[in-house]
Amino acid sequence: MKRTPLALLNLLHERTRLVVAIAGVAFAVLLIFMNLGFQGALLASTTIMYDQIDADIFLVSPQSLEISSTKAFPRERLYQVAGIEGVARVMPLYMEYLLWRNPDTRLSRAMFVFAINPQDPVFKMPELQTADAIAALQRPNTVFIDRRSRSEFGPQTTGLETEADRRRVTIGGQYTLGGGFAADGTLIMSDQNFRRFFAPRPLSLISMGLVQLVPGTNADQVVATMRTRLPPDVRVLTKADMIASDRQFWQENTAIGFIFGLGVAVSFIVGIVIVYQILYTDIRDHLREYATLKAMGYGSRYLFQIVLQESIILAILGYIPGLLISVALYDLTFRATQLPIAMNPGRILSVLLLTIFMCSVSGLVSVRRAVTADPADVF
Repeated sequence: MKRTPLALLNLLHERTRLVVAIAGVAFAVLLIFMNLGFQGALLASTTIMYDQIDADIFLVSPQSLEISSTKAFPRERLYQVAGIEGVARVMPLYMEYLLWRNPDTRLSRAMFVFAINPQDPVFKMPELQTADAIAALQRPNTVFIDRRSRSEFGPQTTGLETEADRRRVTIGGQYTLGGGFAADGTLIMSDQNFRRFFAPRPLSLISMGLVQLVPGTNADQVVATMRTRLPPDVRVLTKADMIASDRQFWQENTAIGFIFGLGVAVSFIVGIVIVYQILYTDIRDHLREYATLKAMGYGSRYLFQIVLQESIILAILGYIPGLLISVALYDLTFRATQLPIAMNPGRILSVLLLTIFMCSVSGLVSVRRAVTADPADVF
């Protein structure tokens, strides 16, 4: 015997209400996706920078919070570990902000700077590996610019001249890296140019020490050895630990991480309220029908099943447009900001399950009205 799809028929009975319910769920799904997307971009922007740094172990000051807010420490600490077994190469890295002048608008904007010895293979970007690139970096007042820097910094044509901190500067080439929430654009220059732009800071104070290991070397063992030989004015971390430390800082110690996490929670609550109002109104309007079912011998479990089915149907119908709109907004956000925001299978599945749970909670709360209805009181 074929069973009547009562849950679906209840939803289809009021088409306008169904459309409103789907729109409400889709809106909640959209909010969840966008907050998770921004939160993911926040964490991914940290990983992107470290993925392009060719080092196995990092030396940083204990006062450093994350990669864009490092504190300087003596370069000698880097040389102290150069002779440890398993160490193939040590390289200093300098980081700071400078004001980059847009040659078109004449407005200045802070840009993040990496400075290296051009002979050191600090970065993996292929644009920096050629002999021409190394020669260009060695020229006075010459920098390479990230082609993913925001458009507010102006044109990025190789050979273009502008000003940075009131000093003439020439773009010697481009590379692809991508910034994040801490930097809208990045530059790479030589350590000698860094000394010119950021005088009187000496090159003997570095922002980060980079260590490359001999292939096959156990990084944890080398880190343990370094920690025993270095004073407490420097921390020694593997790349994985460095990434985890920066992620923890952004997620737990900044307002941005808190806001995105709160946004997901608020979106979830909004979805519960919207679906609850829709289902509660539907149950109220069909209270006589539910009371009739109880009078016919159908128990509370059956009524729970009907409302729960309605909740799941609403969850799926609202999830689909929410997902499609989110994908479009992700692409729009990436094009406008160059933030590494992208949809992934894990997020798609987790938000689907969260949406079903959200709607199910609403259904289980709203069904109490039908379960407690007395047929004698209704008629």
